Amino acid sequence: MKKKRLNIERELLSSSSSIIWNLISTPEGLSRWIADDVKLEGKDLTLTWKKPDGSEKTMQAVVTHIHKNHSFRFRWVDDNDDNAFVELRMEKSDITNDHFLIITDFGTPDELEQLKDLWEEDFYRLHQNTGLL
Repeated sequence: MKKKRLNIERELLSSSSSIIWNLISTPEGLSRWIADDVKLEGKDLTLTWKKPDGSEKTMQAVVTHIHKNHSFRFRWVDDNDDNAFVELRMEKSDITNDHFLIITDFGTPDELEQLKDLWEEDFYRLHQNTGLL
């Protein structure tokens, strides 16, 4: 089944591009809101989530694009759709001077609602851990 593009945009209550860039492009930053543990070795990205039962889920990705202070893109290793990726991009508002976080992700039509819910949980963690939303 062909995957559909999902775009989500959130305003971040910060004018500091360096803080936001750190949150979307470094293992330390990503582990504050996307996964419990993130490792980056070269272009190999490993994300680990702890489950309530104490077990863990680990997924492998490859970083495909970094545009410093703008966007960080990776592709899941086990994804058969070569056109699918996850992109975390920041844009600055000329009016408020605040930044926006724009997420691009892909899922099959029956996965899109669950994918939106997962990103909402990530945004909640981002707010809890940084106060940026």
